[in-house]
Amino acid sequence: MKEIIEAINAVIWSDALIFLCLAAGVYFSIATRFLQVTYLKEMVTLLFKGESSEKGVSSFQAFAIAISGRVGTGNIAGVATAIAMGGPGAIFWMWVIAFLGASSAFVEATLGQIYKEVNNGQYRGGPAYYIEKGLGVKWYAIVFAFATILATALFMPGVQSNSIALSAENAFGIPVIYTATIITGLLALIILGGVKRISKVAEVVIPIMAAAYITMALIIIGMNITEVPAIFALIIKSAFNLEAAFSGVFGMAIAWGVKRGIYSNEAGQGTAPHAAAAAEVSHPVKQGLVQSFSVYIDTLFVCTATALMILFTGQYNVLNPEGGFIVENLPGVAFGPEYTQFAVATEFPDLGKGFIAISLLFFAFTTIMAYYYIAETNLSYLTRHMSSKWSLTALRLLILGATFYGSIKTAEVAWMMGDIGVGLMAWLNVIAIILLRKPAFKALADYKKQRKAGKDPVFKSKEVGIENADFWK
Repeated sequence: MKEIIEAINAVIWSDALIFLCLAAGVYFSIATRFLQVTYLKEMVTLLFKGESSEKGVSSFQAFAIAISGRVGTGNIAGVATAIAMGGPGAIFWMWVIAFLGASSAFVEATLGQIYKEVNNGQYRGGPAYYIEKGLGVKWYAIVFAFATILATALFMPGVQSNSIALSAENAFGIPVIYTATIITGLLALIILGGVKRISKVAEVVIPIMAAAYITMALIIIGMNITEVPAIFALIIKSAFNLEAAFSGVFGMAIAWGVKRGIYSNEAGQGTAPHAAAAAEVSHPVKQGLVQSFSVYIDTLFVCTATALMILFTGQYNVLNPEGGFIVENLPGVAFGPEYTQFAVATEFPDLGKGFIAISLLFFAFTTIMAYYYIAETNLSYLTRHMSSKWSLTALRLLILGATFYGSIKTAEVAWMMGDIGVGLMAWLNVIAIILLRKPAFKALADYKKQRKAGKDPVFKSKEVGIENADFWK
């Protein structure tokens, strides 16, 4: 079974997907005139504007749902994996895909808003909706919906729950079966409450946990402040094959930096548009800008904080593709959350492992919550013209089962299955948003025009010339 999973993963995550994601980010950055820089102030302003309604959530709540999906195991265990497989240079390529991916995130989130609809009294939207309405290719939309349900309800939850279980066992000696039971039970209580409960939990938990984690990172950075220039030099030299020690993993640095960057920030993957579509806004571009900013929060802040803690303390290994290790500072320790736990424990022996275990609990658990919302949205798309009570129950049992099983299986298999899920969605969504770029660009032009006239932009699809955006007529 493991060999089959490895073979599927290798096909999906070939160099072609890495090139496609990078190329899409470059194209969207140029086409929007590097909106991720020029509209940075606007992104922050819009984040705290808008109110929720009976049908939708506020801009900040949609941001919190998306961040709960973006900020997860990828920020703690994923960064460690990138360093283990590609050396310190992989971090630079995570930065690159975050910067370029912010433009892809803008396009997909804007499309999610343009083509959203009201289903059972709630806003619903995402790639399946904009593929059907924007491209007019229903079979493609159905394939995406099925692939996303498989990815977010079956393949990806196990990565998050596995990391929670391993870190809890490493920090507190709690058997994984106990952790699996507890997190599965808590997840059941939350998902039964639907999107409103998910958004309320996310908007409270996300800011607190992110602030605590960043604070810890800043303290450790402050304790090693004189080493900052050397660490950044190491990252950049390794990224461009200028560091002899890591020349053997130069190609791996690019591949794993992009791979783990996409897994972490999800830009272009197709997950964030589901949360973006749920927001109550007057113009699709407003939520597009907010979601673009969330990529920065994930990678440039949280992932960088993790990387610096690991590299400052030297608590990592780097695998040699030809066998053995290039760096082996942690003999016998598998790559994953343990690197970060050892890094914090180096500076705070009595606190480190427990702090990371608790951080990972919140990071990863809220990500599983977001996965459920995404899966439910795609199920809603597939069953919008029929009764869906039985299918909703089946979906909930599926994600609960995957969460429990993921907690007790090996980390390597969990990550490979998660990568398959991410890769499937990325292939389908990146191609779709490239084909659907014109409606997103039209919406952006309309937004700029209204802002220039001193207005608070209000979107009317007919005036902009976008068809099938029925909600905005």
